[in-house]
Amino acid sequence: MSRQQLERHLRKLGEAREIMDAMKSLAYMETRRLARRIEVQQAMMQSLEAAATDFLAFYPQFLALPARGEPVHILLGSERGFCGNFNERLLQALEQRNDDKRARLIACGHKLCSRLGDDPRLYRAIDGASVLDEVSGTLNRLTEALTELQRDGGTLNLTLFYHETDGQEVRVRPLLPPFTALAPGGKRYGCAPELYLSPAQFFAELVDHYLFAALHQSAYSSLMAENHQRLQHLDGAVRYLDERLEALAQKGREIRQEEITEEIEVILLNAEASAANPGS
Repeated sequence: MSRQQLERHLRKLGEAREIMDAMKSLAYMETRRLARRIEVQQAMMQSLEAAATDFLAFYPQFLALPARGEPVHILLGSERGFCGNFNERLLQALEQRNDDKRARLIACGHKLCSRLGDDPRLYRAIDGASVLDEVSGTLNRLTEALTELQRDGGTLNLTLFYHETDGQEVRVRPLLPPFTALAPGGKRYGCAPELYLSPAQFFAELVDHYLFAALHQSAYSSLMAENHQRLQHLDGAVRYLDERLEALAQKGREIRQEEITEEIEVILLNAEASAANPGS
């Protein structure tokens, strides 16, 4: 490789390094924004689950409702790349559910949907969120798909697959029937909660609020995990590029040194030739 070719290669690698560094900065900024939103969402979920626990302590018949309808699995994947095995781990968790091979799938995220390809279980492929501001649009499209499924088949039996915020674990979260993951507890109060609605109507509206909050919490958690994965992936790529750039720069210095040595040798040879033939 000539020095000119080496310099061109160095420029290209340097540009790629700058792009990746910018992507790292954006991912880090997104994790900061998401951290604040997740904190608020977790507090909301705790309040809803506390209300559900108190209600179900006095109306346990609503918790005993059987799971009906065809199982539907929602997978929250990534819209963009540079996040390692983020989507592969979701699919691995899905395939471990041997009892749900017949379940319909709703996949969120372009990269995840492309991996599912022509899977006959895929009911709907939905554009995912790349940043916090796009989460609402993704969940609106998801809600439309669920509403369509409900019109076609009645009661939904929903399970959600997504990454926890640290990206180390894929969580499988039952959504419908609701509150199945709540630990049964004793009655904290001596009398039933005072309701301004019938218990059935109150429970239905509580479930609506719970689903809305759970989907948002899961989407924020998934996006946080994706950005953590992207930070780690890009950090490794940037370190590799730095090492490669340093190695190429060293190679360039060696080539330049060889060129200087050759130039000096040519000058010395010319000087010797002039001294040997002073009259020429």
